[in-house]
Amino acid sequence: MQKILEGSLIYRAIAAAWVWFGAQWRKSRIIRVFLAPGIGEEASANSIFTRIWLWFHRLLCTVFEKLKLNKLLSGSIFTMPFIWGVIVVFLAPILPTMAVLGLSLVCIVSLILAFACDREKKLVYSPMNKFILLYAFIYIVATLTSVTLSGSLLGGALTTLFILFAIFMQNAVTTRRQLDTLIYAFVISGAAVSLYGLYQYFFGTFVASGWVDSGMFSEIGVRVYSTLGNPNVFSEYLLLVIPFAGACIMIAKRVWVKLFFAGCIALMLMCMLLTFARGGWLGLIVAAAIFLILLDRRFIIVGIVGLILLYFVLPDFILERFFSIGDTGDTSTNFRLFIWLGTISMLRDYWFTGIGPGTDSFNMVYPFYSFNTIYSPHSHNLYLQIICDAGISGIIMFIAIIFTYIRSLGRAVSKEAGRTSKILQIASISAISGFLVQSFTDYSFYNYRVTLVFWAVLGIGALTARRGLLKGGGPPVG
Repeated sequence: MQKILEGSLIYRAIAAAWVWFGAQWRKSRIIRVFLAPGIGEEASANSIFTRIWLWFHRLLCTVFEKLKLNKLLSGSIFTMPFIWGVIVVFLAPILPTMAVLGLSLVCIVSLILAFACDREKKLVYSPMNKFILLYAFIYIVATLTSVTLSGSLLGGALTTLFILFAIFMQNAVTTRRQLDTLIYAFVISGAAVSLYGLYQYFFGTFVASGWVDSGMFSEIGVRVYSTLGNPNVFSEYLLLVIPFAGACIMIAKRVWVKLFFAGCIALMLMCMLLTFARGGWLGLIVAAAIFLILLDRRFIIVGIVGLILLYFVLPDFILERFFSIGDTGDTSTNFRLFIWLGTISMLRDYWFTGIGPGTDSFNMVYPFYSFNTIYSPHSHNLYLQIICDAGISGIIMFIAIIFTYIRSLGRAVSKEAGRTSKILQIASISAISGFLVQSFTDYSFYNYRVTLVFWAVLGIGALTARRGLLKGGGPPVG
C-alpha cells in the first residue's frame, strides 16, 4: 500500500511541491535571522546575574570549607539534585500542591549544597535563562504591589519558585544518561496517571456536570481528569508529556522497551480523547504536526491522510465536540467569550502593572468589569492572565522566554547530527507548542502542579538542545 501511494502521480507532485517550498523556507531571511545565535555565553558571563552568582558561590564555598561542611556532605544524597529532580517530575501530577512545593524546595536546597561543596562547579548557561530570571523578578514585584498582598502572596511565591525550576533542571542534570532517565521517568509518570484516568472512566461515578453542555453533548457522561481535578488541566499535562512518549518509542533500542512506551502513549492518547477537552485536542494536533514535520517533511502527506481517516473513524459525538470549537451556542464557549471580554475591559485600566497573581486579586477587581455578572476565578486564557498578574512587562518577558527557547532548539535541530538528540529536541519543541496552543482557550497555569511541569519541560528542552555536550554517563536506558 505504501509503495503504491509513493508511486502515485499525486503523491510525487505533492512531495515535489513540499520539497521546493521547504528549500525556499529554509533559505529565507526570516529563518536565517531566527536561527542566528543570540548574544552568546560570553556576553552572559559578564551580566549582573552572573557576577552576583559568582560572588555568592565563592562566599558559600568559603563558609562550607571553614566549617568542614563540604567534607561532611560531599557525595551524600543531599548533594545529588538530579535524584530529587526526578522525584519531583515523577510525583508532580500525583501529590498535592503543597507536597510538591516541599519537594521542590528540597531540590533547590540540594542544588545549593552541591555548589557549596564544589568550588569548580559552574552555573549552566542557556540563552533563555536571563529572561527566566527577569520573569521571576517581575512576578515578585507584581506580588508585592498586588491589589491584595495577602491574597497574592502564596500564588506569587509558588509561581516564582516553579519558574526557577527551569534553571534548576538545567543544573541538576549533568550527563546524557541522567537526561534520558529523567525523560523516561516523566513518561512513565504520565502513563501511571493516565491508567488511573481510565480506571475513573470505566469504574468511576463521575459525571460531566458543569464541564459540558448537556444539551449539545448528551452522549458525554464522563470527562476524565485523573489526579488533576479537572479534565482541561489533565489535557494540559498530557500535552507536555505525549511528545516525549513518542520520542521514547523512537530512541529505545530494544523491542520490548519500544512496546512498553507504545503502551504508555496509547494510555495517554485514550485519556486525552476522554478528557473531551477541545483545546487539548487542538493542541495535540498542532504538537503532532510539528513533531512529524520536523522529523521528516514527507510526514505531511501521512498527516493529511491521517486527519481524513479520523473523520470517518471517530464517533459522531467526538467530531461534533471538536467542530463545536468557536460555536457560541455552546455554553462553555459562550462563557469563555464573556470572560475574555470582561478581562480585556479590565486590562484597559490595569494593562501596565497588572493586579497581582492569584485568584483573590482577580476576584477583587474583575467583578466590576464582568459581562452578564459571570463569575470566574481567572481569565480562561494564559496570555490575558499573565497581563492580569504582572502587566505588560510580564507578557513581554514570557514571549521572550518562549521565543528564545524555540530559537535555541531550532538551531540545535538544524545542526544536530545525533539521531537521539534530534528526536528529543523535536519532542521538546512540539510539547511546548501544543501546550501554548491550548493556552489560548484556558489559563494553563491555574493548576500549580502543571505550572511546575511546564517549567521543568523548558529546562529539559534546554538540556536536549545541548545534549551532545553533556558527559556520556553510560548508555541511555533501553
